[in-house]
Amino acid sequence: MAKIGVQAMMLKGSFVQRGAYETLRAITELGYHAVEISQIPMSAENVEQLEAARDELGMDIASLSTNLRGGGGVAVDALVDDYDKLVADAHRLGARMLRIGMLPFDAMRSLDRVLAFCDDVEEYAKRLADDGIGLYYHNHHIEFAKYDGRLLLDIIAERSPHVGLELDVHWIQRGGKDPVSVIRQYSDRVRMVHLKDYRIGRMPEDAFASLEAGDHKGFMEAFTGVVQFGEVGEGNLDFPAIIETSLDSDAEYLLVEQDQLYGRDVLESLRISHDNLVEMGYAHLF
Repeated sequence: MAKIGVQAMMLKGSFVQRGAYETLRAITELGYHAVEISQIPMSAENVEQLEAARDELGMDIASLSTNLRGGGGVAVDALVDDYDKLVADAHRLGARMLRIGMLPFDAMRSLDRVLAFCDDVEEYAKRLADDGIGLYYHNHHIEFAKYDGRLLLDIIAERSPHVGLELDVHWIQRGGKDPVSVIRQYSDRVRMVHLKDYRIGRMPEDAFASLEAGDHKGFMEAFTGVVQFGEVGEGNLDFPAIIETSLDSDAEYLLVEQDQLYGRDVLESLRISHDNLVEMGYAHLF
């Protein structure tokens, strides 16, 4: 049975302010007992506190994050530079999965660069498998661009068959596809699903000030920019269908995430998602 947890990217400010252990204590008090570590420096202190949270709070460390190479302004251990540390941290924390959160920026320039990235991560996926760890790739919307009539996500999946998928339902929707259909298509490759809603916000008041001032471009920027990340159940996605399809697949973790909070405190947003998921009938997955 899959477990609902939290994607820690949205907690990175709390990790700085409260520390890793106290942050994870706070989310256990909300009802979450699994976490995916992302955009959190894996310093000796943080790893020690994560281990304590696992042992003392019962926090399940679902997965750790990595990139193929370092750089890009993101604090993450990379496969090329930090392979041994990644494996050691995963084993210490009981995490059986590593995940790559995004296609490298420079790979977005051409299909050839994407394919070269796929070939590299495929080799690391096979190496990690020998160390008892699975490697997974997380999508955004750019993977739903078409090359010669084929979706980039399908090309990536075919080119790197030993790399699993971590599917993000908001980004699938933003890419113009149905999350349920994509999860079903890759049911044998999916171990983690990101739960974040797809919400259309209301037009901001300053957009109408732009309109009255004759700034049509400013108004249209607001008009096309109303797509928002939402707490689970606060937008337009069909989460019962998404979750049931995920449960029918090989998914082990359903991870609540929200890239922007629009003024809300992170713990308040997580509470809203938790309570909505409970109301949908999924209390048993926490």
